[in-house]
Amino acid sequence: MGLDPTHHKTAHESSGAGQGSAEVTPAEPQSVFASTASMQSLLQSYFEEMQIAPQPAANSNAPKPVAPASTVKITPTAPKPAKPTPETSSRDHWPDEAKRLIETLTRQNRDLKAGVKILQDRLAQTENLADSDVLTPTLNRRAFLREVHRAMADCRRYDQQACLVFLDLDGFKFINDTYGHAAGDQALIHVADLLIANTREGDSIGRLGGDEFAILLRHADLASAKVKAMKLEAELNIATFPHKNLFLKVGGSFGVRAFSGQKTAEAWVSEADAAMFLMKKSSR
Repeated sequence: MGLDPTHHKTAHESSGAGQGSAEVTPAEPQSVFASTASMQSLLQSYFEEMQIAPQPAANSNAPKPVAPASTVKITPTAPKPAKPTPETSSRDHWPDEAKRLIETLTRQNRDLKAGVKILQDRLAQTENLADSDVLTPTLNRRAFLREVHRAMADCRRYDQQACLVFLDLDGFKFINDTYGHAAGDQALIHVADLLIANTREGDSIGRLGGDEFAILLRHADLASAKVKAMKLEAELNIATFPHKNLFLKVGGSFGVRAFSGQKTAEAWVSEADAAMFLMKKSSR
């Protein structure tokens, strides 16, 4: 009852064979597989001989082969500076209104700087006038006491030494009464110039009032301050100043007091004044 597929023919096929038409037979799968395998073998042999890996079929989505990392050379390149645009490199393309505004602001800024400089100079002059004696080239009492206070702070903080020398003129009343107030003013200026010429730049000299002067000797002990006072007294006793074809002379008495922890600048000056009074009394 079984059917043999190799000998079974349909009625259509039998009738067609008798009419002389070509017989259609199905392709054998084994022959197709054999030819495909042989082509792959040939291609593989060819690429092995050429030492070139077979290229995959063109595909836009397929990843491209990447060379080994050891063969890739990366050369860093510095970023190129951006070229300035005409708007930032030159003002030629700016509107006229912007140019005029910039020129106006520049001129106003220059004028303001000049005005600030003038005010600073005036302020310095004002401070100098506020600290200076109205007659002599020395400090006034307020400014001198300020310098004494600063010296006291330095002595406490840095364990420094300082001394005050107090001067009271001798014979000043006689000159003032005999030759007039103009001669008295010249005598005060003469004494101030002499003190400045014979002291250090870092020292401070002040006129405390009338014919009284004081000298702040920084970084000076009591012994050296007394020597300085003796030299100043000698210079003052031999020096003269001119007045109306006359050469007048004024003397002075000096008192010295070292800083020893005084509470205030006024207290220290008072102690130096007392030392001067003792020297004046002992010399009479």
